Amino acid sequence: MEPRLAPLFRAMDILGEPNKAFPIIHITGTNGKTSTARMIESGLLAHGLRTGRYTSPHLSRVTERISIDGAPVPDGTFVRIWDEIRPYLQMVDAELESAGEQRLTYFECLTILAYAIFADEPVDVAVLEVGLGGITDATNVGDGQVAVLTPISLDHTELLGETTGLIAEEKAGIIKEGAFVVSAVQPVDAAQVILDRAREMHAAFRFEGVEFGVESRTIAVGGQMVTLQGLAGRYPDILLPLHGAHQAGNAAVALAALEAFLGGGEKELNLELVREGFGNATSPGRLEVLRTSPTIVVDAAHNPAGIAVSATALQEAFAFSKLVVVLGVLQEKDAEDILRTLKESYGDEAAEICLTQSSSPRAIPAAELAEMAVDLGWNEEDVHIAEKLDDAIEWAVERAESNNDLAGGVLITGSITVVGEARILLGRPGEREGA
Repeated sequence: MEPRLAPLFRAMDILGEPNKAFPIIHITGTNGKTSTARMIESGLLAHGLRTGRYTSPHLSRVTERISIDGAPVPDGTFVRIWDEIRPYLQMVDAELESAGEQRLTYFECLTILAYAIFADEPVDVAVLEVGLGGITDATNVGDGQVAVLTPISLDHTELLGETTGLIAEEKAGIIKEGAFVVSAVQPVDAAQVILDRAREMHAAFRFEGVEFGVESRTIAVGGQMVTLQGLAGRYPDILLPLHGAHQAGNAAVALAALEAFLGGGEKELNLELVREGFGNATSPGRLEVLRTSPTIVVDAAHNPAGIAVSATALQEAFAFSKLVVVLGVLQEKDAEDILRTLKESYGDEAAEICLTQSSSPRAIPAAELAEMAVDLGWNEEDVHIAEKLDDAIEWAVERAESNNDLAGGVLITGSITVVGEARILLGRPGEREGA
């Protein structure tokens, strides 16, 4: 990874500035970016707009990252546009190499491809999720008409900073001159950074908990019923087919972003269209049930804050007699703190744990994770090691069903790569895979 934008602007220039071909809703934050992006997309579709959505990483197939009207871009389009832009990217690579700089990275190339596809379609609006940080992220060659900031917490500290305030400085870099800023509830230092940046860029700004938010929520079959206070109106009795207070908060942020984009934050939206949009929202890999008997839930939380909010949501939505955890973590993550948060969040409910690893070369070895778990207080007899994920799932299912327990559950979590591979193993890689 390179903290740079110049090669991206060069590529945009050569390609005829596809980054200026459509309005943009730009999303950054630590947790909830993809779910929020998908809710915004669903709301835009309900209002009859043609959408492009760029999110990362993917769970199963790379085309999930670039979606048109809620579905992954067709393979043929993906390949055709790539073949069209590749000679121009080779020109940029040659210029970089002659200057002694690194060639375009994988993420930079995919981002350029997304812009090119969205311009070729063309889309009415693009919803772009930042890959990392914000100010020098490849997506930031586009100017977001609406800048969305989901909750900021400590993650990628070696690259973004050791405090939420420092991390917010990177993420607030997506706020452009005259934009409309919509922010989730933030730590005090992060909120101040966002506020200062918005004022510097003469951008309107609205914060969850001040100008908008979740008025009420109740558990419903398959999700929850929420009433949201938006920027321009109140929207009662919205069925959100996603679990947890954090998803209700994401919905409030998504609604405010929709109001900002569709009506400048001053026009109340049609309630039935809002209900339609949120009712169709999905978020694969986020507290997603893949099997029943026993219930197998996958959740892509991969930092302590994400683990904590998912635990609260899972305990609210499911009444498991016991929970067997399958955990795999990537090397750049704080595995020890993830394990500590798991233990604090679930306690005796999740006494048994299976440490595993995905096929990613960045995966922490399962045995290393097991040592951490024992050091943190798990009983050795309750800690299992399975280097292969299919073996880990098989063991967890057996433990969940032990003693003829019909109310046990399995949670697979810790990294997006583990969740993606679990979805493939358990037969859920497709269904409008972006859907």
